[in-house]
Amino acid sequence: MATLKRTTVVKLHLILAAFIFPVALMFLVTGGLYTWGIKGSYGSTVHELQLTEPLTADSQMLQALTQKELQRIGVSTPSGTASIKKGGTSFFLEWTGADRDVVLEPTAKLLVAKLTIKDTTWYRNFVQLHKAKGGQLFKVYAAAFAIALFVILLSGFIVAWQIPKYRKLAMLATTAGLATFVLMFSAS
Repeated sequence: MATLKRTTVVKLHLILAAFIFPVALMFLVTGGLYTWGIKGSYGSTVHELQLTEPLTADSQMLQALTQKELQRIGVSTPSGTASIKKGGTSFFLEWTGADRDVVLEPTAKLLVAKLTIKDTTWYRNFVQLHKAKGGQLFKVYAAAFAIALFVILLSGFIVAWQIPKYRKLAMLATTAGLATFVLMFSAS
């Protein structure tokens, strides 16, 4: 089995780190601030829809009705997925995306539905991407980022392991990191 040269590993580490730095910064900032409840905000508009029959918890019907209304008012559909949320006897369609969330729900009037369109602020848009609410292309990009981050961490460990004077330090830091993770996980 061929061993990797240290210079090759260092170059791979450097190139990947530099390439993913922008997206890593986005994930770091949004994740760190989200932990403290800073999630960004929305600008919302509410529309009443006149119905010919009462809404039911039929996902396809609700999604088609939402698409039709959004198209009528000139608003694009969210980039994420739609799902039915239920609680007791009530339900609503929630369709989330990176730059827009949409909620369609029944009202007290059987032939009137409420459509809420929530457009994200620029920061909330990043949070939504972090939460995998973007389109398929960004999801692939995020998965590639995760792989690249793993390779960066692994290559850093490999370089430390290849240098005898850093090997013990790398093992101690890994052990301390694992122990801290287990402790924090247990305490949560």
